[in-house]
Amino acid sequence: MQAFKHLILAGALALSAGLAAAAPNPLSVHVLDLQSGQPTAGIGVTLEQRAGEGWRELASGVTNAQGRIAALYPENKPIAAGEYRIVFKTGEHFARQGQATFFPRIPVEFKVDNPAQHYHIPLLLSPFGYSTYRGN
Repeated sequence: MQAFKHLILAGALALSAGLAAAAPNPLSVHVLDLQSGQPTAGIGVTLEQRAGEGWRELASGVTNAQGRIAALYPENKPIAAGEYRIVFKTGEHFARQGQATFFPRIPVEFKVDNPAQHYHIPLLLSPFGYSTYRGN
């Protein structure tokens, strides 16, 4: 009976460790086209962290068919409090569409105060304007 209790305890600990390892990524982005109301696939996105007076690249990705990157922060690394910047490379997207744009890159700076929270950065995009906000 004692061995059975130890086996149950070991299984519960392994399960909880597995759940902790599978924690969701702390950062996601979403790009929507304001003209069509549709998600914008194929936008290159770079994540950078403030490093003194400059920026250090942490990760990059490309928006999927739903206009999302669900996990932009490096995997298996906790996000630290500090200043970050996401750069949306929108000029490449509009060039593929044969469309002019005023904003070839859109940098969005933000501050992480609570590393336990999820940070979602949506971008509402048009060729000559954009809007962003902190989503959830």
